[in-house]
Amino acid sequence: MSASIFDIAQGDLAAVEQRLRMPRREFLQFCTTVAATLGLPAGAEAAVAKAVESAKRPSVIWLHFQECTGCSESLLRAEHPTLEKLIFDVISLDYHETLMAAAGHQAEKARKDAMAQHKGKYILVVEGAIPTKQNGIYCKIGGHTAVDLVKECAADAAAVIAIGSCASWGGMPSTDPNPTGASSVAEVLGKPVATIPGCPPNPYNFLATAVHFLTFGKLPATDKLGRPLFAYGRLIHENCERRAHFDAGRFAMAFGDEGHRKGYCLYKLGCKGPETYANCPTLGFGDAGEGNWPVGCGHPCIGCTEKGVGFAKPIHSMAKMLNVAPPLQYPRIAEEIGKGSNFASAAALAAIAGAAAGGAVMLAKNLGLSHQAAELEKAKEAKTKAEA
Repeated sequence: MSASIFDIAQGDLAAVEQRLRMPRREFLQFCTTVAATLGLPAGAEAAVAKAVESAKRPSVIWLHFQECTGCSESLLRAEHPTLEKLIFDVISLDYHETLMAAAGHQAEKARKDAMAQHKGKYILVVEGAIPTKQNGIYCKIGGHTAVDLVKECAADAAAVIAIGSCASWGGMPSTDPNPTGASSVAEVLGKPVATIPGCPPNPYNFLATAVHFLTFGKLPATDKLGRPLFAYGRLIHENCERRAHFDAGRFAMAFGDEGHRKGYCLYKLGCKGPETYANCPTLGFGDAGEGNWPVGCGHPCIGCTEKGVGFAKPIHSMAKMLNVAPPLQYPRIAEEIGKGSNFASAAALAAIAGAAAGGAVMLAKNLGLSHQAAELEKAKEAKTKAEA
């Protein structure tokens, strides 16, 4: 029989309950939720529980560069577990300029000590883009540029995580004309890193990533951009609560119009959900209800987790459909009660059926062209990379 969360000794659970100040039922729910969020197989929740209960907390060094501290603010609002439980009982946050009590040379000493004591074992988290123009003079900490700091800290890190859109791919600081040469962590280091984009990202995406490392000694599976697949494996459009309105052709055409008030799809107002990968619709943000994300609040998604979309495309420009296009014909919102058929209505029905058949052919053709265009674009990107 595979390991079960119920096989953990009651004494161990009691110790965790006392240490985390979390009822054992809530702790077991937390472990099960993390395992489910990560898409782990049945029985993995036991490994998560055992790791949190007994594994040595990984040391975390958290650097800040060109950012608004929104990612840290997001983490401050995590509830399962709360911040103090996270940094004192799940991870060991040894350096974080915003949260640590030390300042000046004492803070820098804490960073150096953590790097020396946990060489090859600590997790480096980077928040914010890194300015590279004019030898990186636009961001210095303790007399060292951001470029030098991130390279120094990454050299002996067991894992590097870029949190937020700025660290993941440049974000807002890198928008044209990008006077400081704001760049991503991966670009500066010249190698792939784990990225958790978002402006700000959901804190549980970071928490689940950290717990995965704690449990298995490695980061979760990622896509080609370094984003964990458990959080960024599906388009926002696929799980959006307004998707049914999209399929039925019900769109808000202007902010405050009848469709907008009724919760219709925001695609025509510039929603980037159809080309943005994230779990925003499925994972509550900040424990303030499930409608607590842009689309749930009535604002189009701006694509903040997607490089080349967020802070790059105009907010109200139409999204590129990556998997499905709006159909040529839509069902009516309300049908009138039938009153029988006559020759004219039967002829009209036949004409509609013929038009529908032609529409289906055109839809299939358009989808085929869309797929063909997508494949050509992929081939072009691959060729560009090969030539580079």
